[in-house]
Amino acid sequence: MGKVSRSFVVIGLGAFGSVVASELARFGNQVLGIDKDPRRVSMLADQLPSVAILDASDEGALREAGVDRYDVGLVSIGNDLENSVIAAMNLRLIGVGTIWAKAESRTHHRILSKIGADRVILPGLEMGRHAAQMLNNPAVQDYVALGNGFSVVNLMIPQRLSGRKLSDLHVGDGVEVLGMMRGTEFRQTRDDDPVLQTNDRLLLLGKRVDLTRFGDQL
Repeated sequence: MGKVSRSFVVIGLGAFGSVVASELARFGNQVLGIDKDPRRVSMLADQLPSVAILDASDEGALREAGVDRYDVGLVSIGNDLENSVIAAMNLRLIGVGTIWAKAESRTHHRILSKIGADRVILPGLEMGRHAAQMLNNPAVQDYVALGNGFSVVNLMIPQRLSGRKLSDLHVGDGVEVLGMMRGTEFRQTRDDDPVLQTNDRLLLLGKRVDLTRFGDQL
């Protein structure tokens, strides 16, 4: 069965919003990019399936643009806290099912959470945590926080563990192996005990403290 695309509306096409919108479109999703600055809209007109120049604080304009037909909305308005909050409220009012929003400060984060945004992103904070995880342990190739204290990490096997079996690592204690990447091949490990090779990457699920403890022992 082929991939089922989803539809996204991205409000605010600054540095953050334009990257998110372009990547979502590159993945094959239906994307509508909105900004009240004509220059920003024109820069993405060839990269996105749909664009619109409008003020997202105008509920009627959003309805007229068909925003209510989109599955997910991302509000990525920069330093204008008032317009950011109103845009998020308007998405909720017109019936967009899932709403993400970018916050510029902790106060902005609290306000967006209170009005019902499903996920609020503080890009600087989240990227800082992401970088810290990788700086703390060079074996960590990537890190994704899932919420509720759980994360997924992509952990590279060092040369000194080459030839050892996965079971020799004693992964347990709150850490679950989701699978293993060898080159571009994904391998299930639930019913297998593979012999590890240098640069194999384990995909691990667990709470941050347990993942850190396991990573430190490698």
